[in-house]
Amino acid sequence: MNFWKWGFVGIFFYAFVFTIGAVELGRNQHTERISGSAGDVLEDDPVGRLKVFVYELPSKYNKKILQKDPRCLTHMFAAEIFMHRFLLSSPVRTLNPEEADWFYSPVYTTCDLTPSGHPLPFKSPQMMRSAIQLISSNWPYWNRTEGADHFFVTPHDFGACFHYQEEKAIERGIPPLLQRATLVQTFGQRNHVCLKDGSIIIPPYAPPQKMHTHLIPEKTPRSIFVYFRGLFHDVGNDPEGGYYARGARAAVWENFKDNPLFDISTDHPTTYYEDMQQAVFCLCPLGWAPWSPRLVEAVVFGCIPVIIADDIVLPFADAIPWEDIGVFVNEEDVAQLDTILTSIAPEVILRKQRLLANPSMKQAMLFPQPAKPGDAFHQVLNGLARKLPHDRTVFLKPGEKVLNWTSGPVGDLKPW
Repeated sequence: MNFWKWGFVGIFFYAFVFTIGAVELGRNQHTERISGSAGDVLEDDPVGRLKVFVYELPSKYNKKILQKDPRCLTHMFAAEIFMHRFLLSSPVRTLNPEEADWFYSPVYTTCDLTPSGHPLPFKSPQMMRSAIQLISSNWPYWNRTEGADHFFVTPHDFGACFHYQEEKAIERGIPPLLQRATLVQTFGQRNHVCLKDGSIIIPPYAPPQKMHTHLIPEKTPRSIFVYFRGLFHDVGNDPEGGYYARGARAAVWENFKDNPLFDISTDHPTTYYEDMQQAVFCLCPLGWAPWSPRLVEAVVFGCIPVIIADDIVLPFADAIPWEDIGVFVNEEDVAQLDTILTSIAPEVILRKQRLLANPSMKQAMLFPQPAKPGDAFHQVLNGLARKLPHDRTVFLKPGEKVLNWTSGPVGDLKPW
């Protein structure tokens, strides 16, 4: 019975791919502009709409940390480093803090790495607190608003909660001193203590130059229906199973490891980027956190992202029409993935592919060196510009205090 079932599915799949591939070859990579205000926002130029003052902090907060471990330049949390470099030479930067709309503190909180390359978050709150104490003591601008016109880049797994395990992140919460600041972070999940109102959600860092060197001819047919490479179980950190990815990745493996429509494995081949460019759908399930670089890779390589992460808040959601370019599958519906994806009409898939082929869509997901118009750096600035002008109520009266400098976990209050 299974033989005939998968035989039928296989015939359907190859007929489907042939149809899609033929249309792709015939359309010569036509693109489609995002309609309405979202398209306008994506192409906005922030220059002239805001001015940013960059605090010159002692190098122990940034450059010395990077010198100690250059791996920070290539991991998925590297946006904090490249955002700093970008702002130093950006035309929005002002050297006169009196005319600044926003203040930025370059603190590299994800650059303390384990031998395997994972960020250690344990000292990050102390580091951030130390930097805030410094700027509040040496400049008057923090004290005017207690951080309401300041922004920080916090690309940890759970943002400024500074922990890679969700229950520990929730227990710690966002440090009290950051409660009024704007956080620029990769983590986004609705109704979560680690996402405060007004945060700007950004894509994780993926190396643009490396991805560019793996581009294949645009007319290559997409002969893989569903593609995924990564962990399905994290035995080391979740030996009993069911907790990692809330069981969603395990369900993908158990249900589709033998399905010919699904090219899924824990192996990470050297042709990973090339394979994504030959796939119709790329799975983007949650792991320990709801986000991962797969989302960036899928968009850049024109593979329709299949987002499996309930309540996720996606990068630059006011500019990128995620509902139009992706497919959302509830975690509880993973067992029906094959039915869900094969039921999507070819014309719907083709429209998603045309939108994904739009260069502005790809550019918005990347932090290139040097920066380019419309890239992720500019989308962050656009997000900050849209928050202006600041409401007058954010400016405190002389001597007024709102934040509690002595609250929070005892360990986070220790000197750094």
